[in-house]
Amino acid sequence: MAETDKVFAGSIPKLYDTLMVPLIFQAYAAHVAELVAGFSPASVLETAAGSGVVARALAPRLGAKARYVLTDLNQPMLDYAAGRQGTDARIEWRQADALDLPFEDASFDIVCCQFGAMFFPDRIAGYAEARRVLRPKGRFVFSAWDRIEENAFADEVTQAVAAVFPHAPPRFLARTPHGYHDVELIREDLRRAGFTGIEIETREEVSRAPSARDAATAYCQGTPLRNEIEALDASLLQLATDRATEEIARRHGEGPVAGKIQAHVIVAAG
Repeated sequence: MAETDKVFAGSIPKLYDTLMVPLIFQAYAAHVAELVAGFSPASVLETAAGSGVVARALAPRLGAKARYVLTDLNQPMLDYAAGRQGTDARIEWRQADALDLPFEDASFDIVCCQFGAMFFPDRIAGYAEARRVLRPKGRFVFSAWDRIEENAFADEVTQAVAAVFPHAPPRFLARTPHGYHDVELIREDLRRAGFTGIEIETREEVSRAPSARDAATAYCQGTPLRNEIEALDASLLQLATDRATEEIARRHGEGPVAGKIQAHVIVAAG
């Protein structure tokens, strides 16, 4: 993973939340919140909480006395998420590395992580940490994107941006968000971390945006793909966005656009 793949700073947190969240994360956040709430947990730890989309869906479903700790490695994302959530005595915000959690063993009923595992530099270590802080019979609930070819807009943006940089195509989307899609590898990593009961559901959803421009801007300017483009040539960011807009419009039409998205949702027990 390139270092730029992990940087969510500057204008990225706001663009990520206002554009990417409704585009691809909202539906999966609702499903993860439903899964987690269905276990009636007294304590929940969320790692790689991002801009707080799961928190906004899950917090209203938790009990009045529940403890909900949200962590992220990126302080700008955590600050943005906390600002969106509002005051809630049940919620604690902490900057933390999912591979080195600052919590005692057996502290939580549920650990959840929406689309964060792909960014872990050592996934087995991250899974082992999740298992360490889980209580007996606790569960680790997380999600990971399927391969990029099953995710229309991400694939189209990657192809369009590659045409702008033919000698060094930016591959952030394929390399990182969509780079951990093999369900057998996911199972094996979880087993190696000590989990035994593993359930994986592959869910197809529909990604929607008001326009091709909104979808292209979300990917090109609201994710670390922007960092990769700007590292190559910052003056071409707008051109890359324009080319991505044209490609999405060519395939999905003018006006509101819709495309397939697909991800794996995993529930693991120790």
